[in-house]
Amino acid sequence: MAARRTEPGFRGTMATVDSPPRLDLMPRDQFALLALHDKNAYLQELAKDFCAKTGRVYEPLTKDGLSRLRRYYSRRVFADLKLKDEESPIEQALRGLGEAIHHDHMRTDVTAALVSDLPRRPTLRPAPIDDAQLMFFVPAIYDAPLKDDVNLMDIAPFALSKKSKPGLIQYELKDSIITIEGGAQSGIATAFDYDIFLHMVSHLAEEIRQFRIDESNGKRPSLPPKVYRPSASHILKFGRRSSGGKAYADLEKALDRLKNTSIKIVNLAGGKRRQVDTRSLIADYKIVSKTSSGYIDLVNIVIPDWVYMSLVKDDRALPILTLHPDYFLISSAIGRVIYRLARKVAKHGESHFKVADLHHRSGSTQELRFFTRDLRKFVETTQIFPLPDYDLDLSSGRTGPVLHMRFRKAGKAPVPGQIELQEDLPLAD
Repeated sequence: MAARRTEPGFRGTMATVDSPPRLDLMPRDQFALLALHDKNAYLQELAKDFCAKTGRVYEPLTKDGLSRLRRYYSRRVFADLKLKDEESPIEQALRGLGEAIHHDHMRTDVTAALVSDLPRRPTLRPAPIDDAQLMFFVPAIYDAPLKDDVNLMDIAPFALSKKSKPGLIQYELKDSIITIEGGAQSGIATAFDYDIFLHMVSHLAEEIRQFRIDESNGKRPSLPPKVYRPSASHILKFGRRSSGGKAYADLEKALDRLKNTSIKIVNLAGGKRRQVDTRSLIADYKIVSKTSSGYIDLVNIVIPDWVYMSLVKDDRALPILTLHPDYFLISSAIGRVIYRLARKVAKHGESHFKVADLHHRSGSTQELRFFTRDLRKFVETTQIFPLPDYDLDLSSGRTGPVLHMRFRKAGKAPVPGQIELQEDLPLAD
């Protein structure tokens, strides 16, 4: 199986992790005039700013860390050399260019040193202040329906980058080819837009569960409608997000990306095309009302047929899997991909994947070597800040590194509010 991504006018690879923040560094000549105590105080403030921008927990730099950063500021370069009392305009220009190049390199070195010396970013972001209200909204969190023709939990039906771009991701599976394509202007839905899709599926699943229960009790209930009307605050609380103005503003963009992201599935038989199916993550949406500040208040979301029919069909169990509530707090897209995959294949036991296979399933646009490097860092971080439900480890295989995913035993490191994982959920008692 292989996955590739193409973008208009795009060459090379694009990182799937957040780019390092751009630090505003003090010029070297000003730094050189500071006393040692003031230099160290400035570097500690720089570390605080770096942690704030990257979501890390701040800890004061050690003596060795401060020494390393001071050395980066003290490196001599060609631009430092002044061989004449008077310089020509060309020589002055060359000196300025050399200083600019060195300053850019120094910023890179300082950033790398901060990454090395400061604690890693936690696997889970902090929960919002009003997070306790989550469980009043939904009793369980469900992912995409498990269909016979294709299982969206086997791949990443979204882009790993937080800032989506136009383009497509193509997965070449054993018996099908899946293409995820975003709108020309909106781009592909991201891993964090996908929270809205989970909200839609969870809403419908609960409606169907109640329908089956009422039906089994002799009532004559009506099937849930294909259009439901959540409030923006309901969606944000479900996804365990803060309710600030930016979150509301981003919501409309996310809905637009979900509507315009299409999933094209070509089923193969003997290497030949058998059936072509195109589906969307949400069929449509309409903003019903806005707040006095101009943000979304109520929105109508149309559930796509493939989701609706998968859950409405007369089965005794829902063909979907539950997710841990802390899934929404996983701060990296690759972390969410790994959790969804573990939930599908490891279940209550253990599973393993070649890193090369995981690279394909994730839709990453990184080269394999860079993906492996970032994955190794992520797995090391989970040793300190574990993923929900699963422990991760890397080992050396005959053809490359292997990722191991082990379900955490019920009595080990319990997580408050954890929902019991189930292979399927009964529709009636």
